[in-house]
Amino acid sequence: MDTLDMFSTPPEHGKPIKIENGEYIYIPNFYDKPTADKYLKRLIEDIKWKQESMNMYGKEIPFPRLTSWYGDQDKPYSFSGITLQPHPWSPGLLKVKKDIELKANVIFNSVLLNRYRDGSDSISWHTDAEKELGENPVIASVNFGAERKFQLKHKDTNERIDIILQHGSLLIMQGELQHYWKHQIPKTKKPLGERVNLTFRVIK
Repeated sequence: MDTLDMFSTPPEHGKPIKIENGEYIYIPNFYDKPTADKYLKRLIEDIKWKQESMNMYGKEIPFPRLTSWYGDQDKPYSFSGITLQPHPWSPGLLKVKKDIELKANVIFNSVLLNRYRDGSDSISWHTDAEKELGENPVIASVNFGAERKFQLKHKDTNERIDIILQHGSLLIMQGELQHYWKHQIPKTKKPLGERVNLTFRVIK
């Protein structure tokens, strides 16, 4: 299995990185550390966090992370057998949304938040290709807190790309990437602090 470490040959930050069947943009210091620190504290304290569960083989399995869904009030989101009704936008989330819209050139109407409490919290291989996201969705991911490894894997070739998502970073996935590449945040035994991830999207 081929693995590409993004930092072995660093691209020019903020430029689209074209890969087979998609592209992404990664900006490691989209927010400076003092600003990112403030957002992390505020998000942990103010967001309405919940541990959702999904049904597998007749059992309720809790997600290995906390989640929350915010956005326009007519935009619920369904995935993994659950449907989330949006909480109203907070001033802080609207500020982040405005910041990233300038870079992504997209007006987002929703955000899924994930809170990873330590290295044992994770998200398994999946795509963000639900029909309500449209044909080629743009997903903008903002990261605060502990650095975590983000992995992309091509469905057909098994090519893998590893990106270390830094505190205050922005990752934009676009083009047909969601149709051909899975992604995950794997578990790690490293002692880690909390991480909050915001994935902004457009619900059609």
